Amino acid sequence: MMTTSPEPQVRFVSVFAAGPQGGNPAPIVVDGAGMSDAEMQQVARAYGHESGFVLPSPPGSDCDFEFRFWVPNHEMSMCGHATVGATWLLQRLGRLQRDRIAILTKSGRVHARIGQSDEQDISVEVSQPTGIVEPLPDTPRSVDDILDVLGIGSDCLAPFPIQNARTSRIKTLIPLKSVSILDGLKPDFSRMERLCNRIDSTGLYPYAVSDRNDQIIDARQFPSASGYPEDAATGIAASALSFGLLANRMVDASERQITIRQGRAMNRPSAIKVRFSFNDGDLNGCWLGGAVQPTECEKIAS
Repeated sequence: MMTTSPEPQVRFVSVFAAGPQGGNPAPIVVDGAGMSDAEMQQVARAYGHESGFVLPSPPGSDCDFEFRFWVPNHEMSMCGHATVGATWLLQRLGRLQRDRIAILTKSGRVHARIGQSDEQDISVEVSQPTGIVEPLPDTPRSVDDILDVLGIGSDCLAPFPIQNARTSRIKTLIPLKSVSILDGLKPDFSRMERLCNRIDSTGLYPYAVSDRNDQIIDARQFPSASGYPEDAATGIAASALSFGLLANRMVDASERQITIRQGRAMNRPSAIKVRFSFNDGDLNGCWLGGAVQPTECEKIAS
C-alpha cells in the first residue's frame, strides 16, 4: 500500500512591511527536511510567492541551517526577504539558541543576527557580500532596449549610468529623474525575460532618489522570469542597489542606514534597510533587514 508524504506546514510572514498590507508575503516551511524539489516548487506555485524552506545543515557545512528558495517557475540561489522571514519565524518559534546563526544557501553562506526585546519585537539582519557593479553589456543597444521595454525616453533618466550590480543575483539598476516617473512606469512584461537574458540580468530595478540627505531611495523590481510581473520588496536587489549608489557616490561609505522603499505601486508599501559592514575599516559587505509581521496567504492554485 502506497503512502503519501504529509502536507508540509506552511507559515506566512510579510517582510519589509512599511504600513498596512505592506511588505512582501513569504510562505515559509520551517521543517522542510525530506521535501522533494517538486514539493517545494508546488508550494511556491500554490501561493504565487517566493517561498523559503528550512532544512538541517549538511554534515561538514559548519552552518546552523540550510535554506532553499523557490518561485513558481524555478529555484533561486538566494532570497533576502525569505531569509529574513524564515529567521524571524525560527526565533519566534523558539528554535534558535543564540543571536547569530550561519545559513547555507545555494549562493553561499550568509549570516543572520537577531535582536529581541520582547516576544513580538524581533529584529533580523542578514549579511550580503560586497557588491559588484559593472557596465551593461553592449551598452548603447541595451540602454535603448531597456527604455523601450519600460516605455520611457532617455529624458526620464537621471545623470548616472545604467548598471548591472549584484551581491547574490544580478539586477539592472536604472536611475530615473523622479519618483513620479518611477511610479508611472508601465513595462512591456511580454519582453522582460528576453531582455534580461540578453543583458545577463535577473530583473530590472529602476530607482529614483527621494531624499539624498537621509539616504532614502524609491525603487521597483521587475523580475525576468519568476512567474509574476512585479515584486513588492526585494532584499537582494536593494543590496545590489546600495553598492550601485556607493559606486556613483550617491550614498556615504559608512554604517548610516540606507532606506529603499518599494511596493507602493502595488499597494504593498515596503521599506528595506541596508547598512554597509566593515572589518577593520575595510568595506566587506552589508546587512539588510526590515520589519516582519505574521500574515495570511490564500492559495491561487491547487
